[in-house]
Amino acid sequence: MLVLVLCCNYSWWPLLEVALHLSRFRGRTHCLWWPTSELGEENFHPHSIKIPGDITLGGLFPIHARGPHGLPCGEIKKEKGIHRMEAMLYALDQINSDPELLPNITLGARILDTCSRDTYALEQSLTFVQALIQKDTSDIRCSNGEPPIIRKPERIVGVIGASASSVSIMVANVLRLFEIPQISYASTAPELSDNNRYDFFSRVVPPDSYQAQAMVDIVKAMGWNYVSTLASEGSYGESGVDSFQQISREAGGLCIAQSIKIPREPKPGEFDKIINRLMETSNARGVIIFANEDDIKRVLEAAKRANLTGHFLFVGSDSWGAKSSPIVDQEDVAEGAVTILPKRASIEGFDQYFTSRSLENNRRNIWFAEFWEDDFRCKLTRPGIKIDSEKKKCTGEERISRDTPYEQEGKVQFVIDAVYAMAHALHSMHLDLCPGAKGVCDKMDPVEGRMLLNYIRSVNFNGSAGTGVLFNENGDAPGRYDIFQYQMSNTTSPGYRVIGQWTNNLRLNVEEMYWSGGERQIPDSVCSFPCNPGERKKMVKGVPCCWHCELCDGYQYQLDEMTCETCPFDMRPTPNRTSCLPTPIIKLEWHSPWAIIPVFLAIFGILATSSVVITFIRFNDTPIVRASGRELSYVLLTGIFLIYLITFLMIAEPGAIVCAFRRLLLGLGMAITYSAMLTKTNRIYRIFEQGKKSVSPPKFISPTSQLAITFILISVQLLGVFVWFAVVPPHTIIDYEEQRPPNPEMARGVLKCDMSDLSLICCLSYSIVLMVTCTVYAVKSRGVPETFNEAKPIGFTMYTTCIVWLAFVPIFFGTAQSTEKMFIQTTTLTVSMSLSASVSLGMLYVPKVYVILFHPEQNIQKRKRSFKAVVQAATMSTRLSQKSNDKQNGETQNKIEPDRTQ
Repeated sequence: MLVLVLCCNYSWWPLLEVALHLSRFRGRTHCLWWPTSELGEENFHPHSIKIPGDITLGGLFPIHARGPHGLPCGEIKKEKGIHRMEAMLYALDQINSDPELLPNITLGARILDTCSRDTYALEQSLTFVQALIQKDTSDIRCSNGEPPIIRKPERIVGVIGASASSVSIMVANVLRLFEIPQISYASTAPELSDNNRYDFFSRVVPPDSYQAQAMVDIVKAMGWNYVSTLASEGSYGESGVDSFQQISREAGGLCIAQSIKIPREPKPGEFDKIINRLMETSNARGVIIFANEDDIKRVLEAAKRANLTGHFLFVGSDSWGAKSSPIVDQEDVAEGAVTILPKRASIEGFDQYFTSRSLENNRRNIWFAEFWEDDFRCKLTRPGIKIDSEKKKCTGEERISRDTPYEQEGKVQFVIDAVYAMAHALHSMHLDLCPGAKGVCDKMDPVEGRMLLNYIRSVNFNGSAGTGVLFNENGDAPGRYDIFQYQMSNTTSPGYRVIGQWTNNLRLNVEEMYWSGGERQIPDSVCSFPCNPGERKKMVKGVPCCWHCELCDGYQYQLDEMTCETCPFDMRPTPNRTSCLPTPIIKLEWHSPWAIIPVFLAIFGILATSSVVITFIRFNDTPIVRASGRELSYVLLTGIFLIYLITFLMIAEPGAIVCAFRRLLLGLGMAITYSAMLTKTNRIYRIFEQGKKSVSPPKFISPTSQLAITFILISVQLLGVFVWFAVVPPHTIIDYEEQRPPNPEMARGVLKCDMSDLSLICCLSYSIVLMVTCTVYAVKSRGVPETFNEAKPIGFTMYTTCIVWLAFVPIFFGTAQSTEKMFIQTTTLTVSMSLSASVSLGMLYVPKVYVILFHPEQNIQKRKRSFKAVVQAATMSTRLSQKSNDKQNGETQNKIEPDRTQ
């Protein structure tokens, strides 16, 4: 039989030693003598509540907070401690009064205070296993030599608790050694789901792995991607943050700026340092906090001291839930905090029960007097103790909810469900093992722990809030959460407001959320703000949620959030650089300033040329017209007309026909003009050169011969053009490179004929050769008297033309890189051609037309001379000119030459 040996003069400290050695001696016979200073039930467990019953359940509650240095317990915890503990008493009362559940069986309890400290809770929980520890007491005697009084210890069949995960883990390691099932009402650490290590542990609240998933979903729903985490040192805080980090990594898109652990025994100023560390990544305004309510309160106090009210956006776990104690006097700092709590309901029956408690009717609760003093801020009279004059005396007439604010603590429902789960398991076990028996039968005395565990895992009933209570194979309850936000601005009374639910997926009412100062817009908690359209993300190495925004420059557009891509050659980016649009197509328009001047010159030239032609035709048989060589003059004037005409083709909208005529006429007009002029100068040169040798005229100086030579020279140009037609048929192209400046807004595609700069020069090269050759002959014929021929006007024409084209070359090729290249080159080319045509027209034919029209008296037939007379006169004039030049040179030399005779 299991016995407990009571004796005197022994300390409590061997209990801790037992706890440390239990795991090493499992399966062996254990012994322990249990010391006490008094014999009596009340003094045997001075810090516990004993409720007698046929079957006894254990209870672990944080009645007091963690004590300061050197003390195990601190101030009383009204909500988390007293409310929850009273919920167990309430549940026992309900079960014991229920004729359908465990009929004729009374449930009792042994309730202990954990003082919110795992080591202290371990020491206390050894009370639950004392009945299972055997000890040979035959050699034990009291100090007076008498044998010890042997009392049969109470046997605990199951434990309700604990609250904190760290406490539950510590206690579970002991209870499993003795196969005592445990059901927690608040412990949510994910590691407690390990059925290999904590096989006798179950809980009516979902594990933090569900809670962490819900918190990740909340953070993402608010558009945050950069948050910090705060965890109280211990299993609950650290495992909760670990789960949050693991889930966020798997989900992606969420980064942890800092992960800070709150020490178990924080030093002075520790929380101020924590706030300073959080401010190192000030963009991470969201703070995920898995901490006990004491640490939560100190964090809020430190934030307020740092004048950071409204900066941090807290997302609290179920340890914060909807509790008022962590935010007392810190409501402005906590405003906007989003918290999570397993889905619960306020139990109306408990409210009636608890508010009816008084000092007279609740003597079974040994801590109720302490609660009474704290709740009503008064002092009870105790024998031999004087009451502080500054504190009022408790009258005992005070009433909860009437004289002090009252709100049911959030885990009350789960405490009741945990007790009922144990009761339903015992009920099912009793039905199977003791059918028809009243009370506990032999098969349930004692209750086998592993069998009871199987019945616990099989329960399925509607709990106190109407929701199902059941466990999975790991002893976990399903995940059902309410999401709260602490609000002050949208209501007359500040408080927690339900803003959503989570049951495997999130339902969040964002429109019901209010933030610091009554703001409706969700604040940002991001490392980097989204890039503007047309900007790509350049990620910060090692931090996937942080990036720099780089503008897609040049002709790039934003392909995706990470990539800029160059637009196709015929397109340019849109103003916001999110896509590409076709590049606008342009051509030289008639109303353009670049076209007005060339067109004006061409029209003027055509009118002038037409006037000359009309005049020559009208006065075709007059001496001046005949003397100018009518046949070649008409050919030359045709060339000049075509030179002016090409301006209109160069400005007209490009097309296959226009491009064909451009090729044909661009070089043809100049070829005709300079072929005729070359034939003229060559004729003059040959005549006078022949005259120096002989009086017989040279060959091929007749008009027919001159026309034949001219057309032969022209045919070379035509042959080249037709070969070009055959090799590359004329067509249009759109040049996207010509007007492609650094600013894509200015990019244009230029519609033009397929004539490159090189092909244009090749087209004009033959005419340039004719022009240079004509100039050479003009120079050689410069000595011919003006009265005999038009060699000198042709010479001046060619000199001026050469100057015009020499100016044309640097302008034409110097603008090859300009965005206005097409306009400048077209204007330069057409103006140069018009000027060269105007020079030829003005120097060769305007004087003749002037004489014909205004001095007809000079347009008369002079005495006809023979070729020999003309040559002799010209030769004589040349010689006289040479002698005159020699004489002038000699006189100049005599003037400057010194006298060598001296």
